[in-house]
Amino acid sequence: MAGVAPHEQFGDDGGVRPRPSVAGALAYLMLSFPLGLAAFVVLVPLTVAGVGTAIVWVGLPILAIVVLLTRATATLERARTYALLRTYVPKATRPLGDVDLEQRWRTRLADSATWREYAYLLLLLPVGTVEFVLMVATWSVSLALLALPIYYHRLPGGVWHFPFPEGELLTVDSVWTALPWSLLGLLFLVGTAALTRGLGAAHGRFVQVMLGPTRARMRELDEATTALPVHG
Repeated sequence: MAGVAPHEQFGDDGGVRPRPSVAGALAYLMLSFPLGLAAFVVLVPLTVAGVGTAIVWVGLPILAIVVLLTRATATLERARTYALLRTYVPKATRPLGDVDLEQRWRTRLADSATWREYAYLLLLLPVGTVEFVLMVATWSVSLALLALPIYYHRLPGGVWHFPFPEGELLTVDSVWTALPWSLLGLLFLVGTAALTRGLGAAHGRFVQVMLGPTRARMRELDEATTALPVHG
C-alpha cells in the first residue's frame, strides 16, 4: 500500500489537538527557560569556536557537531511539545536518502529547516525567560492570596498589611478579614490558569512555525511519499 501523505495523516493544521491542559502548559513553560539556557550555553560557544577556526579546518568538525546537536535537540523539542502541549509538529527536515557522506552534509546545510531549528533554539532563551517570569509571578501571587487565611497569623506580628508592610490602608488580622483576599486570589487563579493555557498554545504555534514544515516543504514531502513504490 502506498504511503500516506503527511498532511493526510496529521491534518493541514500540523496535528493540533485541543488546547493544552493547565498542568501540561505550566510544566512546558517552566521548562522552556532552563532548556533555552542550556541550548544557548552549548550552541553559541561551539558556533563561535567553529567559525573562528574554520579557516584552518579545525572548526569544520565543530560546526558539524553544532548541526547534529541542533537537529537532535529540535527532535526532542517536538517530542516535548507533543507530550506536554498535545500538539504534534511533523519533522521538517529534508530526507537525506541513500547517498554518500558528502551529499548528506550538503543536504543538511542547504536545508532551510536546519537553520530554522537553530534559530528556534537561540530564541528559546529570551522567550523562555519571559514565560518563566510570568508563570512564577502570576502563580505566586494567586496562590499567596488564595491561602492567606491559612498563614496570615504566621507573618511578622500575626498581621498582613496592604499595600505596604507597615501600611494601615488595609490590614488582615483575622480569618474573616483574609477571606476577601482569598476570594480575589481565587479569581486571580482562574485568570492565571487561562493565561497559562493561552501561553502554552501560543508557544505550540511558535514551535509549529519554527520546527514544522512549511507549505512548500509539505508538498515536497507529499511528492516524495506518493512516489514510493507500491508493494502488492
